[in-house]
Amino acid sequence: MSNKILCLTKFLLITLLLSCNPKTLSLNLKKQTEMEIYETSASGHKLTQLSNFKKGSVVSEINLNVEDKLQTITGFGGAFTESSAHLLNQMSFEKKDQIINAYFSNEGAAYSLTRTHMNSCDFSLSNYSYAEVEEDIDLKHFSIDHDRNDLIPMIKAAQSASKDGFKLFASPWTATPWMKDNNSWVGGKLKPEYYKTWALFFSKYASAYKNEGIDIWGFTVENEPMGNGNNWESMIFSPDEMTYFVQKYLGPTLESNGQEDLVILGFDQNRGDLKEWVDVMYKDEANSKYYDGTAIHWYESTYDYFPKELQYAHQKAPNKYLIQSEACIDSEVPAWKDDDWYWSKQATDWGFDWREPAKKYLHPKYAPVNRYARDIIGCLNNWVDGWVDWNMVLDRQGGPNWFKNWCVAPIIVDTELDEVYLTPLYYVMSHFSKFIRPGAHIIKVQNTDNDLMVSACKNPDDSVVVVVFNEGQSEKYFNLNLSGHTYYVSVSSQAIQTIILKN
Repeated sequence: MSNKILCLTKFLLITLLLSCNPKTLSLNLKKQTEMEIYETSASGHKLTQLSNFKKGSVVSEINLNVEDKLQTITGFGGAFTESSAHLLNQMSFEKKDQIINAYFSNEGAAYSLTRTHMNSCDFSLSNYSYAEVEEDIDLKHFSIDHDRNDLIPMIKAAQSASKDGFKLFASPWTATPWMKDNNSWVGGKLKPEYYKTWALFFSKYASAYKNEGIDIWGFTVENEPMGNGNNWESMIFSPDEMTYFVQKYLGPTLESNGQEDLVILGFDQNRGDLKEWVDVMYKDEANSKYYDGTAIHWYESTYDYFPKELQYAHQKAPNKYLIQSEACIDSEVPAWKDDDWYWSKQATDWGFDWREPAKKYLHPKYAPVNRYARDIIGCLNNWVDGWVDWNMVLDRQGGPNWFKNWCVAPIIVDTELDEVYLTPLYYVMSHFSKFIRPGAHIIKVQNTDNDLMVSACKNPDDSVVVVVFNEGQSEKYFNLNLSGHTYYVSVSSQAIQTIILKN
C-alpha cells in the first residue's frame, strides 16, 4: 500500500472515530442548538430568526446569573372582550382560525394569562348584566346567556387552539344599577345591603362558566375602583371599602361555596396610586387574608413604569401576585397596515389632552412599540409576574365601543373586506408570551449599556430567555455572558430581540 493511500486511510479512520465519539457528537449538537435569536424591528423584521451577527468596535456586556432567582412568572396575554368576540364572529372561518391561532397556538404567541369582563364594559356593544331582575337578592334569575353568542365561543376556540392552556381571570366594571346608590351604570357605590348579593354574583359567575367548560382562575374585585371620570361602566371603592368587602363577603362566600382556590386580586388601577392601596390591603393578617395579589394598569404615564411603586408593592406582599391586568394604546384610532406608525412618536393618549397641567409631562407623544416593550421589561425587572394586554381584536375605527372610546389592539380587522392586520404590537407581545413560559423565574441581569433595556428568565425546561430592547437609532453590540460562556450578539436599531439559550 502506498504512503498516500495509507495516510488517506488513517485520516478517514480518525474522522470516523471522532464522529462516533459521544462527547464529540454531543459537542457538535450543542453548537448547533445552543442559541436562537428572534428580532422585530422598525426595519422590517417580524419575529424573524437571525443567525449572523457583526462585531462592533464598542461592545457592552450583559451578564446573566441563573442562580439569583426573583419572581415566578404567571403568564402573558390579552383580554376576551365582547367587542373582540363580536368582530371575530363576523370574519370568515379561515380568518377566525388565523386570529385565534396567532394568539393561542404554539406556532403563534401562545398566550398563557387572559382576562374578561363580568357584566358589560366600554368594549361591549351595550350595557348589560347577568342579574337584570331587580331586587333579586338571591340571584335566582342569574344568567350568562348574553355571553353565548360571542364571548363564550371565542374563549372555547382559544381553549381548543392552546396546547398548554391558559389562566383566565374576570373583572367587573360595575354591579347592576339596582344594587348601587345612584342606580346607574356609571359611577356610584355598591349599597351595603347588597354586599352579600354582589359577593354571590362572583360565585355564580364562576360556576356558570365552569358549566360551559371554562374554568375561571380568579377575579379582580373591581376594574378601576377610583373611577374613570364617569365616562363608562364604573363603581367606586376606597381601599378600606374594597378590603372590607373582600374580608367580610367575597372571600367567605367563595370559601363557603367550595371556591376558595379562586384567586382574588385587589386594586386594579394605575400604578401611581399603589402605595395607598397596598398599605390598606396588606395592613395586617385580617386585611390580607383573602387577597392573593394586586392588579395594576399602566395609564398613569406613557413612559414611566413606576419602579419605586412596584418595588414597594412587592415588599408589602412578597409572596403574592403582582399582575399588570390592562394596557392599551388608548384614545387613538389605529393605523391600518402602516407599521411605521407603530414605531414612530406620533401617538398620544388620554392624558395628552385631558390630564391636569401639573401631570401632563407624564403623557408626551410616543411610539406604541416603545411603550409596550419598555413597560413589559420595566415591569419584569420590578417584580411583576404577569402582563395582560387589553382587547385582542379591534376594527379600523378602534372599536366597537358603545362610548366611542377608540383604542388600538395588537390585531386589527376589516370585517367588510375580511382582512386581518397583525400590527407590530402583536410581535412585541409574542417576544414575551411565546418564549417566557408560566413557572419561569426572572433572573438577575447586569447590563453595562444604559441605552439597552434587558430582562431575562430561566424557563421550567431550563432554557434561558433574554429579551433586549434597543430604542435607539443605531445598531448595538454586546457580549452575552452565561455560566462562563460568552455569546457575541448585535441588535438592530429600533428593535426588540428575544434570545433563547438551550442546554
